[in-house]
Amino acid sequence: MRAVSILDALAEGGELGTTDLARRTGISASTVSRQLGTLSRLGLVEHVPSNGRYRLGVKVLALANAVLGRLDLRDLARPQLEELVEAVGETATLSIPGGGDAITVDFVPTDRYVQGVTRLGRPSVGHASSAGKVLLAFGGVPLPRGRLQAFTPRTVVDPEALAAEIEVVREAGYAEALEEREEGLNAVAAPVWGSDGRLTAIVALQGPSARFDRPAIDAARPLLLACARSVSRALGWSAASATPDSRL
Repeated sequence: MRAVSILDALAEGGELGTTDLARRTGISASTVSRQLGTLSRLGLVEHVPSNGRYRLGVKVLALANAVLGRLDLRDLARPQLEELVEAVGETATLSIPGGGDAITVDFVPTDRYVQGVTRLGRPSVGHASSAGKVLLAFGGVPLPRGRLQAFTPRTVVDPEALAAEIEVVREAGYAEALEEREEGLNAVAAPVWGSDGRLTAIVALQGPSARFDRPAIDAARPLLLACARSVSRALGWSAASATPDSRL
């Protein structure tokens, strides 16, 4: 348990000396020193010669990656999606990047779910869906060129207007699509980050525009962002691994 406490302190504090570790863990400095020697031999911590401090070793990363590799994104996200739907009362979806699209891999409907709007395996439309805009903003996907297809009168069809909107998405950390892919349907989406700080998935809420209107979207957005953060952290995301885009 002492070793775990030391590893936890290093995970939270970065590079720490023996005295700092003793203070943070409540373990005597002499015991901390002995534990650090054992952890160093195992490759779980590293000594930094330039400042005499310690940090987590590469063996921790290897172990973490082995665990994360066995995790099923849908299993991790499902309870969060269910809580989100219960709180908001609209359908929640989980999508993953797939080439140039975001592909729906799971969704939790409400009792008021409209059959046919959400389907497993359905690809996003980058310029006309909230999940697609998140992918364009954070997934390293190039913006489409030329005049874009109009699905409804509200679809953004001008590439320059889309580029400007994607910049807003990057700044805000979420995307909206208000009757842009289907008339009468509004949606809002947020990115889910992996342990490497890259876009791993997208969580979205969608509902009929008559019910999921501007006030409802504004009320739901903090809950959506909290859900995305929770799934990100379950996947191993942390402030230490955050890229500029993934600093939630």
